[in-house]
Amino acid sequence: MKRPFETWILIVLMALLAFNAFYGGISLMLVPDGSLLGIQPGWLDKSPFNSYFIPGFLLFLMNGIFPLLAVYGLITKDQTWFGWLNIYKNRCWGWTFAVYSGIITNIWIIVQQLMAEYFILQTIIAAVGLLILVAALQPRVMQFYAL
Repeated sequence: MKRPFETWILIVLMALLAFNAFYGGISLMLVPDGSLLGIQPGWLDKSPFNSYFIPGFLLFLMNGIFPLLAVYGLITKDQTWFGWLNIYKNRCWGWTFAVYSGIITNIWIIVQQLMAEYFILQTIIAAVGLLILVAALQPRVMQFYAL
């Protein structure tokens, strides 16, 4: 079966999410006071963190590394890696990881809005997370990644 166009949209959205998280996560780990990104230290007042290092690490891992793994799985349709984390055994793990990434991204933004001040990038990233879910759940995409 030829790869549907919608799968490329999903892959681009996942890569966009990952590279944004790499930039933000690495910036927060390198300068944990948030000044590199113009983030106020006071935004951490409602959070359990004293600096942005741990949130930066989690951002790097959950919204950076994880979506890139999904991109690898989406492109290759590989079944030898990470299948044990796939709750949808009738789909490639890359597709499942894309769905997980959309969910993780929106949970990340919801928690961030509860703990920090609002800024426009939160809305943009929440939209990307929703678009990832919409793209992954398109019937042609789901059929393409069916086993």
